[in-house]
This record gives sequence, C-alpha cells and structure tokens, in this order.
Amino acid sequence: MEKAEKLPTSSDSGAESAEEEEEVEPKFKYQRIANDLKTILNTDVVTCSSVHSKFLIFGTFRGCVYLLDHQGNSVKSNLSSSERHTHTVAVNHIDVDPKGEYVATCSDDGKVNITGLFSCENNQSLSLGKFIKSVALDPDPKTRVRRFIVGDDKLTLYERNLLKKLKPTELCSVEGNVLSICWQGNFVAWASHLGVRVYDLSEKCSLGLMKWELPPQARLENFRCHLRWSNANTLLIGWVDTIRICVIRKRNAIEASSSNLPGYVVDPVSTFQTTFYICGLAPLASSQLVVLGYRKQRSATYKALRPVLCVIEYKMNSSEEICTDSLTLRGFEEYTVNDYSLGCLIEENRYYIVAPKDIVVASLIETDDRVEWLIKHSKFEEAMDLISTHGGSLPVLTVARLYINHLLTLKQYEDAAKLCLRMLGNNKSLWEEEVFKFVKCQQLRSVSAYLPTSDECKLGSHVYEMVLYEFLKFDVNGFLNLIKEWPPQLYDGLAVINAIHDNFRKENATQLLESLALLYSYQGNYENALRMYLKLQNKDVFELIRRYELYDVISKLIIPLIQLDRDRAFKILLDKNKIKPEVVVHQLEQNQEYLFWYLDALERVDSRNVFQHKLVVLYAKYDRAKLLPFLRRSKEYVIQDALAICKREGFYPEMVYLLGCMGGVEAVEALNIIMHSIKDIEMAIEFCKEHNDNDLWTVLIEESTKQPEIVTKVLDGIVDYVNPELVVSKIKLGQTIPHLRQSIIKMLWHYNIQEEILTNSHQIQLTDYFATHSEVVTLQRRGQQVSYDLSCPQCHKSVVIKDTVPRNALIAFKCGHIYHEICVPGRLINEHHCELCKLRNTDIDRPE
Repeated sequence: MEKAEKLPTSSDSGAESAEEEEEVEPKFKYQRIANDLKTILNTDVVTCSSVHSKFLIFGTFRGCVYLLDHQGNSVKSNLSSSERHTHTVAVNHIDVDPKGEYVATCSDDGKVNITGLFSCENNQSLSLGKFIKSVALDPDPKTRVRRFIVGDDKLTLYERNLLKKLKPTELCSVEGNVLSICWQGNFVAWASHLGVRVYDLSEKCSLGLMKWELPPQARLENFRCHLRWSNANTLLIGWVDTIRICVIRKRNAIEASSSNLPGYVVDPVSTFQTTFYICGLAPLASSQLVVLGYRKQRSATYKALRPVLCVIEYKMNSSEEICTDSLTLRGFEEYTVNDYSLGCLIEENRYYIVAPKDIVVASLIETDDRVEWLIKHSKFEEAMDLISTHGGSLPVLTVARLYINHLLTLKQYEDAAKLCLRMLGNNKSLWEEEVFKFVKCQQLRSVSAYLPTSDECKLGSHVYEMVLYEFLKFDVNGFLNLIKEWPPQLYDGLAVINAIHDNFRKENATQLLESLALLYSYQGNYENALRMYLKLQNKDVFELIRRYELYDVISKLIIPLIQLDRDRAFKILLDKNKIKPEVVVHQLEQNQEYLFWYLDALERVDSRNVFQHKLVVLYAKYDRAKLLPFLRRSKEYVIQDALAICKREGFYPEMVYLLGCMGGVEAVEALNIIMHSIKDIEMAIEFCKEHNDNDLWTVLIEESTKQPEIVTKVLDGIVDYVNPELVVSKIKLGQTIPHLRQSIIKMLWHYNIQEEILTNSHQIQLTDYFATHSEVVTLQRRGQQVSYDLSCPQCHKSVVIKDTVPRNALIAFKCGHIYHEICVPGRLINEHHCELCKLRNTDIDRPE
C-alpha cells in the first residue's frame, strides 16, 4: 500500500503580498489520497464524488464510477463487477444512502442508475432521454431506497410500490433545468436558473423561491450551486461568490393565521459575499464554515491560481476569514470553478477536496499536529501551553528542553536559564544535563541565579564549582556575590580557595580577598578569615568576631584591629570577659601610642586597673593635659617615679603637686619651683594656704622681701592665715614697695571689718540668748492642766477626783506625767524622778 502524501500548503489572506507576513498556525492538515486512486487518475478525471463514513465514491469523465476506501484502495462491489452500472458520458452527480448500501448516479446520457453496492435486489436504471444534472436518494435509512428524486426540466419524485415498480410524481415545475438537489427529512432544496427553492414533501408545496443575484458578464447556470444541510433545519447555500445560511422554521401564530401559506417558512439568517468563487462548503463549528474557493484573479500567464480552503466565521450579514490555506493540487492551473467539489464527514471533521486529477483530505489539526507545527515554527511557548491545556503524546518537558536548545542557539541565555527554573523543577538529572549545555556556551553565569540550591534538589558539587570557576575567570564581582548567596555546603570550599590562589589577580584583589575571607569563615578557619578582612580594611571583621566569639583568635591581631577601627576595637578590648587586659597590654607594648589609647580608655572604665603606673609616662608623652588630673585622682603609681618623669620633661605644675604630696622639705622645693620657675605668686600663696605650714609661709615671706613687687600680693593673700605684721616687719627702711599704701589700707580696712563683724555677731548672740531664756522661763512657769481622766503612774488612781478636795499635793514632771506627792519615788524633793521616763526632775511643777 502506498503511503498517503502530505500536501504542501501555504496560509495567506487571499492575494499574494509583497511583504512576507508571519506564518499563521494552520487549521487543517492535508494528505493526498494515492494508491489505486493514483492509477485511475492517470487515465481518467474526476467529475463528481460523494463521501461516506465507509468509503469514497466518485464518477469520471468516461462515465465510470469507482468505490474506494479512505486510503484510495479499490473496494470490490457491483460497480466494479459489471459495466452495466456505468454511463457513456461524464457522470454529473452521485448520491449515497445513509447506510452506504446504494448509490445513485446520473449523467448527460439521460440515464439514472440506482445501484446496490453489494446487492442487486433494489437496483434501478432509468433512461429519461434528457440531461440529468442531479439525483438524490431518500435520506431516511428505513426506506431502503424506496424513493429518490431526479431533476431535469422538472423535479420528480420516484417511489417504488409493492410490485417494485416506480411511480413518478412531479413535485414542481422548473425554470430551465434543475442544477442541484439536496434532501433532508421532509425538505428538499434544489436550484434552478433563477435561484433556490425548498420543497416540503409533507405539505407537498414549495416554501418559496430565493432568487440569486446574477454574476457580472456570466450566467448563473454556468456556476455549480452547492447545497448542504448542516442539521435538520439549517441549509447552507454557496453559489457564485455568495453564501447564504437559511433556517427552516414553523410559522408563528400570526403568520399561520393567513390562509393558503405553508406551515414552514425559509428564513435567511446570514448572507455574505466571498473574495473567491465557491466550489463547495460544509459546517465546521457553531457559526463557522469550511469553504473551498476558486480565486477570481489570474496569474501573469492568465492561468488559474491555486484553490483555497477557507474557514469563515459568519454573523448576521458579515463574515470574517479565520484562516485561508492555498492548496497545490495537481493541474490546478488548468481547472475552472466547476472542476472542484468539497465532500465532508461532519462527525469526523474531515473534508475532501476533489479536483479532476487529485483528491486531498483536510483534517482538523489535532493536538500533536499543532504541537509539531508550533515546534517547527519555533513557537515553543504556545506549544507548551497547548500541551498543558489539551494534553498530547509529547511531554511538555520534552518541548521545554527543545525550547532551551533553541534559546541557546539564539544566544538568549538569560531566557533559557529562566525556562530551566520554570520547567525543570526539582529534577536533579535534568538540571545537570541542561547545565552542561550552558558549559559549552561558556554561559554558566546566565544560569547561576536560577540553579536550585535547596536540599530538595541539590546538584552535584562539581556543577556549582564549574559555575564559580567561570565567574572567577570572567566576573569577579559575580563570583563574590555567589560566595555570599550560596550555602557553603553546595561546593568544596577548599577547592574554591585553591582556585582563587591559582587565579589571583592584583586588579581584583579586593573582591578576591573578601571571597577568601568568607570561604575561610565557612571552613571554620577564622584566623585566616580575620587576616583577609584586615588586609581589606573591611570592618565586617568585627561582626565576624562578635558572631563567632573569636576573642581567643584576635590576641595576635590587636594592632591591625585598632588600625581598622579604634572605637569598635576598644569596645571589644575593654571587655575583660572577652579578652584580658594583660594580653592587650602585652601586644601593645610595641606600639606606645596604641598602648596609651588603650590604657586611657581602660582607666575610664576601671580606675583601679594594675596598669595605671604606665599611664604617667604615656600621659607625659601623648597627652600632658590629662597628666595632672590623673596624678590628683590616682594613687596607683610610684610618686618618686612620677616625679622623676616630670622633672625630666620639665612639667612644673605636676612637680609642684607631687612635691606637695611628699611634704616637708619637698614642699619647700615645690614652693621654690612656683616662685622661681613658674613665677606665679598667686599660685604660691594658694599652695601655702593649701598646706598651711608655717615654714612655707616663712619661706614665702622671706622671698617676698627680696622681690618688692610681690610684697603687696603677699600682704593681700596672707590675711586670715598669717599675721601681716610679720611681712611688714621684714620691709627695710627706705625700700620701695609698689602699691604698699593701698595694700596696707586694704589690710586695715579688712581688720576693721573683721572686728565689726565679731562685735555684731557677739551682740546678736547675746540678744538671741536672752530671748530664748525668756521663752524657756515663761514656758516652765505656765500652769499645767490636770483632767479627771489622768491617773497616777505609781498607784494608778485618779490624781483628781471630781467634786472632792485633793488630800495630797500633786507633782508634775516635764515629761507630762503627774504623780501624787506621796507616790513619787524618792521622798526627798531633790531626788524626785518619773518612774516611767526615768527622768530626774530638778524642776518640779506643783499643779494648782
């Protein structure tokens, strides 16, 4: 058996366009019928055909009728066993009963043959002596070909009676000849030279004439009228270049009230024109038709153009071409519009394009075919969507991988990587296979952001390492980002570290050192990680120390840490729980300035640390302003060593303080420093006041006599401490003392004020004393009320009984307790005391 040949087609919108448009997805797939059909058509041409679900039957120019299966193979039947069932001239029309048992044919030889394909029981042959253009068998499968209709110059119904004789009944007279017949149920549609009529067999009347517009410069009968029932009451008419869809409906009550009108009416629901001549039409879906067309245009050599198969969607009086395929049929350039016809199997959505030398089957394209076409035209997204929605034999993952290959070919690496993420899911083996495609293109960088890194789909470590090596080679910044983003367990960290050392480039030192720092951290080698950060001067080192508590590691890195960020370094170094001061001081001995910074900060948080003695020399060297306050507040240094340092540096105020602390002779030395080195008499006076030592005052007074200009200042300063007479007595006769007069006047005035203050104070004191004494005496002389409720603390009897005269005197103490005189402990007056308060009462009140 010869394999069916695929028909080359092209999709267009009618006329050839100068600009090539994007190819539209086809609606149909086409196959040319071959096998025995090919042999037949080598010697004959097809003039008419009919399609049944069981077979394909066609008539030829030579009057023969052939029965073939749908693959084009001849089927043995009564048609092939005898020439009795053929015609002498071209066959005009063929019709098949619904069961596929009988065939009706007619021809211009005037004969009508009803032939049983596999039985001769009901065969009929009529010779009418007229041109017969159309014949139709009863579509009712129960009648067993008991009726058929023939069209010549009238429409005639032939019905076989019980005696198997045919009874003709003229249904309708015709204007000209019957050109086409189509029978469905009780309705027969037929065409004449004027238009199309529908005849109602049940009511035996015509439902009216639909006149057809005459084509310009041609006659209507020169074009075949194509009739087809799409269902029991919908008629499709295609004639010349006009299509009309008609619905047979019952008249409504208002319409039926008129007399002499048929019970049914033909309603044209849509009428529209096409850009081509119609060679056949068939239903496709709701409001869609499949139309075989013959182009009105001609080629440059005045030859016919290729026929078209068009899908049209119609509305009320308009239409839209959904898709149009140009068909390359054998000999199409020589054919006319009437040489083509269209058969169909509506249930199977198959359409047969019949030409004189060719028969092609158009089938609605299936999912697999659509997917194949979409892939062929690089429409992979649409193909994947189609499979996801409608399924198919080809897995969507297979299409996705083809799509990835296509994108890589187009160098659209980023899109290919995104597609991998979307389609490969957690399939580890597929991921690794697709990644190697990126390796060949040296585009692992494009897919790196989309590689799976979770435990559910962890690829082999070599995959991630390959990506890292490519980044290391071509994109160091990207390499660093991956080291930061990827979990370290994805790859061999030591191998990557070695690769960095092997490919270290000075121009990328910053990124590579940071990468090494991260990798060393991941490996737990924190000391090397810290060294990398310190080389980078990267302050993330402090976060690393804090996170992993690397306080033992930093003991050898203290100086670099301080150089990087002194404040953050000291925040760690000053915490004794993290690192001991002894370790820090030992490391900083080699850098005295850093040691000064550290000990100065340490002294602020721990004023009793054991390293305060080192601060004397450090303050002297780096920050003298802090030295004297430190000497004053701290006692944790050797005063002699501190004095030696201050003497060496010539720090007189500090020397004065230290010598003053030592006292004795050293205090006198301090005073001499103030007088001779600092030369600040006010400071000397304050020094003497602070120590208030007679020897110091003597030295100061002696020194003042040698310097007359300071005598007055001494006189002013010694008031309240030393008798000014000592200073005055030291002044030599005739010696000139600047401002001495004013100073003495001021001193005398001061003494006068002091004497006045003392006198006034004494007077105030006396006045206050007598006033207070008077108040006390008045208070003590005041009478004390005795109530009837009071009882004697000793005998516990009422001290006073109401309405009786007291027999005994009462004694009241200042504490407020009142006794009977006889009850007071101690009989002698001067020994009376309150038993409760143990208060001896020298002043006894006798209440009245």
